[in-house]
Amino acid sequence: MNTTAHPDTVLIIDFGSQVTQLIARRVREAGVYSEIVPFQSADEAFDRIKPKAVILSGSPASTVDTGSPRAPQAIFEAGIPVLGICYGEQTMCAQLGGKVEGGHHREFGRAFLEIEDECALFDGVWARGTRHQVWMSHGDRVTALPEGFRVVGTSTGAPFAAIADDKRRFYGVQFHPEVVHTPDGARLLSNFVHNIAGLAGDWTMAAYREQAVATIRKQVGDGKVICALSGGVDSSVAALLIHEAVGEQLTCILVDHGLMRQNEARDVVEMFRQHYNLPLILVDASDRFLSALEGEADPEKKRKTIGRLFIEVFEEEAKKLGGADFLAQGTLYPDVIESVSFTGGPSVTIKSHHNVGGLPERMNMKLVEPLRELFKDEVRALGKELGLPESFIGRHPFPGPGLAIRCPGGVTREKLDILRQADAIYLDEIRKAGLYDAIWQAFAVLLPVQTVGVMGDGRTYEFVCALRAVTSVDGMTADFYHYDMEFLGRAATRIINEVRGINRVVYDVTSKPPGTIEWE
Repeated sequence: MNTTAHPDTVLIIDFGSQVTQLIARRVREAGVYSEIVPFQSADEAFDRIKPKAVILSGSPASTVDTGSPRAPQAIFEAGIPVLGICYGEQTMCAQLGGKVEGGHHREFGRAFLEIEDECALFDGVWARGTRHQVWMSHGDRVTALPEGFRVVGTSTGAPFAAIADDKRRFYGVQFHPEVVHTPDGARLLSNFVHNIAGLAGDWTMAAYREQAVATIRKQVGDGKVICALSGGVDSSVAALLIHEAVGEQLTCILVDHGLMRQNEARDVVEMFRQHYNLPLILVDASDRFLSALEGEADPEKKRKTIGRLFIEVFEEEAKKLGGADFLAQGTLYPDVIESVSFTGGPSVTIKSHHNVGGLPERMNMKLVEPLRELFKDEVRALGKELGLPESFIGRHPFPGPGLAIRCPGGVTREKLDILRQADAIYLDEIRKAGLYDAIWQAFAVLLPVQTVGVMGDGRTYEFVCALRAVTSVDGMTADFYHYDMEFLGRAATRIINEVRGINRVVYDVTSKPPGTIEWE
């Protein structure tokens, strides 16, 4: 559910595509607010949101299969623009009287679109008679158009690769304009929301801030709020936003669970107490957490243990404060998206380190999540709007379970100390090389592997440390950072020389394609 009132919203109905989130990104980049909902709840969302336009996403499903997903029929009767992408085009055609067939020539990857006619979707971008690269991913194809539609683009495998019903403002494309492999795709989506839907493109962080403050005040009223301050950008921005809305009704609680990076608790407390007039309580619960985690190897049990203990600590602190009505968290839009099972897939079990599913009933508190509509880069923009220093806004993400999930296998105090030292050296070398801002997230992992090594005149039997660094914009997709060997050699040498317990360092070449679940 959206937490603020957006009068000009584009509703994106998700049929399970891996790149649906990119549609939302492109629409927001055009200055228009968008919200993704799974097709299962699209009827309710359409009635609630009352969007000014609708976009239908792609899907791994086939419209020719019995029981395949469909869009609410009401959207085609509401008099608003509709854009169908890939499966979205196919289901639109099938629902409006056209025909879709399977078993034809498939198109996956790069293809070329022949522009057959002028179209409002192509205004200022593609002209009739030209040819342009697009990205395809389909096996089925439209073979007959509904009444009122015309062909405006074709490809080798799709005779109806782009279609338009100008009178009803319905458009469909078989390709994916949201991905970078369709070079002009963002401009097509901009045409749809601005020129076709007539939306102004005035959704800014300043506007969001104003709306969010009003919504928080309305939600909280005279109630007391405790904020789970982790020290990261998300919870810090949430805390400042809520403080602006309700002032002294907010108390921030920073729980030092013994799994934070080197000196992190100290640095966060100093920043908030010196620069912001926020009530802040530091709770040293490290012994409690580490005792419960001692020797635990199962990553899911680690998360659940940490989550349970966090809740217990907040309950106890709330009682000391005389009770609280609300618990504030820095939940982001990717957390919400990936915690909803749109198509019955594995996403139903992921993001377990976020309380996006709610709180235990016994807490008798409601959640305040003022950032749950924002992507990571948008949170940083909001932080800048709120006056957070650039050095803090640009901090790399650090998931709630902290070093526990970067210490695969059994967690011990000794291993955490080794990892904490290695991680600090790694980040120090990144900063010295001027690479910190070029990397979205970097961290060290202490692998549950020990190897024999030779150091000086003796043998060692110590841990292997893996270094990871990725580039991203919004945290939904990412690629590994391409270090040069000189940097890696320098960082590895320092770690091996300065951290007793590590005798080997490797670089983890890992990417995050769309649809994967979480950064650890």
